[in-house]
This record gives sequence, C-alpha cells and structure tokens, in this order.
Amino acid sequence: MSTPYVSTAGITLHAAAPLPRATVQLQGLQLRYGTHTVLDGLDWQLLPGQVVGLLGRNGAGKTTLLEALLGLRDPSAGTAQLFGQPVAQLDDAARARIGYAPQQAELFEWLTPAQLLAYFRSFYSRWNETKVEGLLSRWDINRDTPIAKLSGGQKQRLSIIRALAHEPDLLVLDEPVASLDPVGRRDFLRELVEQVLDRGTTVVFSTHILSDLERVAFNIAFLNRGRIALQAPLDELMDTCRLVTGPGSALQSLAQQPGVQSLASQPLDGGRARSLLRFHHGVPALPATLMGQAPTLEDLFLALTQ
Repeated sequence: MSTPYVSTAGITLHAAAPLPRATVQLQGLQLRYGTHTVLDGLDWQLLPGQVVGLLGRNGAGKTTLLEALLGLRDPSAGTAQLFGQPVAQLDDAARARIGYAPQQAELFEWLTPAQLLAYFRSFYSRWNETKVEGLLSRWDINRDTPIAKLSGGQKQRLSIIRALAHEPDLLVLDEPVASLDPVGRRDFLRELVEQVLDRGTTVVFSTHILSDLERVAFNIAFLNRGRIALQAPLDELMDTCRLVTGPGSALQSLAQQPGVQSLASQPLDGGRARSLLRFHHGVPALPATLMGQAPTLEDLFLALTQ
C-alpha cells in the first residue's frame, strides 16, 4: 500500500509505490579467458517473478554468464548482485534462496536419490518434502536405486528436484531439459510455471529448444557478442517486431522514423535488404515497396544472435 502524505494545499496525496528490488543486478560484467572476451561489459537485471529464457549461439557464453551470475566464476571487471548483496559476499540466508541445476548434473552417484535429497535437506530450513515425494513419484524415479544406475534423463530430473525442493526465490537452470524426452520436458515446464505462479520465483534458464521457450518463457534475453542484445516479453516482441524486406534506401528511411528501432539488418542482392524492425508505437502500414511479416522466435534468434 502506498504511503499517504499531505501537500501544502491540504490535499491528501499518495506517494508512488517503490519499485521492487532486482533479484539479479549485473553491471559492466566482463570475463575473459586469456585474450578471448566472453562477457563484454554486460548489464542485466532480473526482477522478482520474471521468467527469462536465455538464448545464444553455441559458444556465446550462456553457461559462463549463469555461473558468473551465481558467483561460480570471478569476473575480470564489473559487479554482480543477488537480492541486493554482492554475489561474492552473500550471507547464508541469501544463499538458501537460490536453486541451481547445472548443464551437467553434479550428483553423488554412489548415493540413492533418497540419500542425496536427505543430505541436501539438512542445509535448508525451507524444504517441501511433499513436493519432493510428488515429483519423485510423477517422474518415475526410484528412491532406492543408486544414482549411477539411473538414466541420463532421470539424473537430470533428480537435479531439477534438488533445485526446486527448498522453494527458492531465484531458480537458475542451464539447459534443464537437454536430456528429457518430450513428455519429460512438458512435465518439467508445467512444474516450472506452477513454481512461478504459486511463489513468484525469479527464473532464468538457457535452452536451445525454441518450442519450449514459446510455452513457458514470458521474457526472452538474447546473448550476443558478450552482451544482452535485447530482453523483452515474448508476446510483446511478436506484436511489435516485423521482418521487412525491400530496397535498402526505403528500409533506411523507415528505420529513421520516430518510434522505429532497427534490431538487425541483412543485405540482399540488387540493393535490397531485410531488416528486423521494432515498432514502439504500433506497426504502421508499410509503403508499397516494402513487404513485412511477423517473425517467428527462430527468426528473432537468427537475427539477434548473428
């Protein structure tokens, strides 16, 4: 509720509600391997309750970015904060609010799922045993089979259960469905949506399966050349972006109009070009020399990560 105050004219006004503190705040993040720059002055902000799908070409640095976000890699420059705290100085309470499933499940394979989860339960005061038991049953994971004998998909499901069990406020998932079949991916995405809707969890996950992003990611972030090239709600991008083809001069003239943003452009033969344009004040009727079409998510990915 906003806080009332009284103006000098005797009229009761209300102060604007404060903006929510960012769950993730990265500023000027830079990370190099020798002479190779992976993250190049990257700025990124994730707010409470956002679900963000992270897209980028192979080798673009998605895993590096997620690990730097969590403090698992030390940046060359810049800052990273989680819940308003420097990631390198997180207190125990903040760490307990984070769930993480890496691309390669790091499980103690000599244990059983029951033993593994009991071990991790000891670290968290907020642990939902009902959720754990339900997921183990629904995802057909035998509690007493050694983890080493589980399939790749079962190990990935177990890693996801471990990340979800303590009901984190920030959930970071690196290619969480890579080893799952279509049914397993559908069940996982349903669980992810419920986690967000029920608890307002901030979720960021990388994936190369674009159809999964279309089902669940409310926001899309494109990583290109060490920076976030664009982040926006997926439905908004679909509504406001168009692939426009025509003479290069006509495209350039259109892109210079107020409220029009050129996101990417590709030259074609005969002085023609194809541009991905974003119209911030509604998509206008195009001149007869130009042809526009609504992009698919694959079109956006190809244009923004080239």
